[in-house]
Amino acid sequence: MDQQSKVLYTARTHVSGGREHGVAQSSDGQLDLKLGVPGTPRPGTNPEQLFAAGWSACFESAIGILVKQKHLKLSGEVTIDAEVDLNLSPISGYSLIARLAVRIPGVDKDVAQQLVEEAHAICPYSKATRGNIAVTLTVV
Repeated sequence: MDQQSKVLYTARTHVSGGREHGVAQSSDGQLDLKLGVPGTPRPGTNPEQLFAAGWSACFESAIGILVKQKHLKLSGEVTIDAEVDLNLSPISGYSLIARLAVRIPGVDKDVAQQLVEEAHAICPYSKATRGNIAVTLTVV
């Protein structure tokens, strides 16, 4: 973080039990979830779902900032369908792959593509994952 940066918000969570039989709670009480392993009957969400939801929300906000800066009018709500794969390789171990399918109604596909590329450059989740996981961005 550079010396000019200012902390806008700090998320505080407490997790116990991991993905197998855990719980995740935020310090403000807004988050209180059971965690579970994908594909098992145990109720609960998993880290990949949480990551996909968080990244999508952040990415949509980045698009919203750009739409406002460029004085664009949309004909509806921006939506993002995210998929996050948890992979296991015998060589490199666990890894993630992500795909974001972005719908921006009311602008032509070239403008939407430019907005997605610019959002990917400014979204904090995109910055955090850049060069670390494979990411596919699609305008739909």
